[in-house]
Amino acid sequence: MLLLIENGTVINPGDGTELKADVLVEDGKIKKIGPKQKMKADRVVDAAGCYVMPGFIDMHVHLRDPGQEHKETVETGSQAAARGGFTTIVAMPNTKPVVDNADVVNYVHNKAKDVRRVHVLQTGAVTRGQRGEELADIEAMVEAGIPAISEDGKTVMNAQLYREAMTLAVKYDIPVLSHCEDVNMAGAGVVNADKAMKKMKFAGISNAVEDVIIARDIMLAKDTGAALHLCHCSTKDSVRLVELAKQEGIRVTAEACPHHFTLTSEDIPGDDANYKMNPPLRTKEDVQALKEGLKAGIIDVIATDHAPHTAIEKGVGIKRAPFGIVGLETAAALVMTELVNQGYLTVMQMAEKMSYNPAKILGLDKGVVEEGKPADLVVFDPKKQYVIDPSEFYSKGKNTPFAGRKVKGVVMATIVDGKVVYEK
Repeated sequence: MLLLIENGTVINPGDGTELKADVLVEDGKIKKIGPKQKMKADRVVDAAGCYVMPGFIDMHVHLRDPGQEHKETVETGSQAAARGGFTTIVAMPNTKPVVDNADVVNYVHNKAKDVRRVHVLQTGAVTRGQRGEELADIEAMVEAGIPAISEDGKTVMNAQLYREAMTLAVKYDIPVLSHCEDVNMAGAGVVNADKAMKKMKFAGISNAVEDVIIARDIMLAKDTGAALHLCHCSTKDSVRLVELAKQEGIRVTAEACPHHFTLTSEDIPGDDANYKMNPPLRTKEDVQALKEGLKAGIIDVIATDHAPHTAIEKGVGIKRAPFGIVGLETAAALVMTELVNQGYLTVMQMAEKMSYNPAKILGLDKGVVEEGKPADLVVFDPKKQYVIDPSEFYSKGKNTPFAGRKVKGVVMATIVDGKVVYEK
């Protein structure tokens, strides 16, 4: 099958080139990039006024499958990903049962193949049942195809056990995706520990809850040589710690989420659990540090931490509701609106942080728009404006703090292995 994407501006973070060109796709690969292609195609996508970018890669998604399919499934999560321009998503292991063995890895991967929407890569838990007591069967999960290990949703508080896991990660040449939260310090906290939240009489989560574990994990990475990737960084000192680690030559990368570089705790309108996530929304100073860290290249990746919950679960108020918001279908527009249009990132840097860098960290042959490479692409209109409406989400989860927010940037088409899996 021949697919022609015509009249677009091709963004290739692989070599930093931006050019007006058509992209011809055949048998799942990019066949030709250049001036007007005159070959007759089986399908044509008109990308006039749009960027043709490498498909976005989300390193941090909760699919809730298996065990909590009322919140999300591999199928609905994949549909949401395609609508958001993501061609590859990395699923976290905190499902029910926990992904701590090859059987559950195979379940998710086989289900994703049946759905045939986007590429779903299932991570493996660091410890059995995510209980932090003994290591999971990491070797068997690597053989089953996990791209990384992660205890996301929890932190391995036993430093020696985590050190052993990092040593195995080096052996199997996979990164460690780290959720950095000192659970003893976090206690019963539900929001950021600041003046605005104290007025609402909510228990706070201090910056140190995150920063202490980030510092520990960086030292463990230095000790073991592991490739450490820090999930959902939210504090000003997390940026500084990553910068120092990189200056020391430690193998560390970091991600930030759209909600953390867009909203502050002062934006929480009241007892609305759609603003409850972990880490929590921080201060203006933290938000600015994240933006500057993204701009300077200290923070390598933009990920969503897509965490769907039901309306009933989120309707009980901040103190009782679970942490988490959805993000797959709003991320690209928020990056364009809050970072590119505000001068913090170029479009090329957007492609780097949402495609190229995640691919490099995960060891994937993706994240570029080049002849001969897999045709995982997104057609993105940077100027089209709209208002975020959760009722239109493909995800089962509608839990977002961005309902009613006016943004710029619309995914017009998503192509996976040369097939159009979403078109607006």
